[in-house]
This record gives sequence, C-alpha cells and structure tokens, in this order.
Amino acid sequence: MLKVLFICHGNICRSPMAEFVLKDMVEKRGLKDMFEIASAATSTEEIWGDRGNPIYPPAQRELKKHGIGNSAYTNFSNKRARQVRKSDYAYYDYLLCADNNNIRNTLRIVGSDPEEKIKLLLDYSSDPRSIADPWYTDNFELTYNDIVEGCTAFLEKVLYD
Repeated sequence: MLKVLFICHGNICRSPMAEFVLKDMVEKRGLKDMFEIASAATSTEEIWGDRGNPIYPPAQRELKKHGIGNSAYTNFSNKRARQVRKSDYAYYDYLLCADNNNIRNTLRIVGSDPEEKIKLLLDYSSDPRSIADPWYTDNFELTYNDIVEGCTAFLEKVLYD
C-alpha cells in the first residue's frame, strides 16, 4: 500500500483538495485499496485546541463542482485540519507539499529527509512549480487544475515507472 500525505500551510485549501482529488482518481480507477491518502498542515493556524477547521467553503465548492465528495470514500464533510507530526515521516511513503515554504516547514517538523520523500506535488508534472495558495489568490479553479495536473502525473509515476 502506498501512503501519501499532502501538505500545505493550513490544511483547509490546497492539501485537502489534493487529498480528495487523488482519492477520486484512485476510486474511479478501482485502485483505492492500493493507497492510503491524507493531508496535513505545517501550521496550527486552523487548529483550535484539538479540533481543526473544516475544508474552506470555496475549496469545498470547487471539489463539488467537479463531482468530488459524492462517494463514501471521497466524502470530505468530516475532514478537519491537522498538523504534520514527526511520526508522519516514518509512516508515509510520500509527503507532497504545495509550495517551497511547506517543504521548509515540514523539514522543521520532521527533522530531515534522508529518504527523499518530501517533494512538491508538481515536481511530478512536466512543469514543476508551486501551487498558488487560493486563500490569497481567490482562484480555486486554478488551484484545482494544478492539483489535478500534479495528482495525474504522480499517479502515472507510481503506477507505471
């Protein structure tokens, strides 16, 4: 089983969108038993006490616009933000970040990356780059498209290389 953790700053926009986009992709391909997919934040800004905030409503709308969230596997209604833990490095095979700040902050939390598990999601695409934060750009469609590009390339890499 491949264990994938998507990471962004707050775990309310980019990383949960990536989590559920990839879940949708693997479910539609009949591969969900091959994957464990989750997401986390590098900050605690969206976590209050022991309870994280849900996915940001515009991100939820973007996922729903593309038919994601309609199955039990892709239902994101109970998703809550959580912070990356040091133990996540040992547990997950891939820690895929939305931008370089997320990589830096993930390394601060986990310590180091001797197995080279920490990468940008879009490092797998033909155009490696960061995913713009829709919290600031308000362009959830662009973020969604970048995530689909990254998840598609990632899936091709892990399944066919």
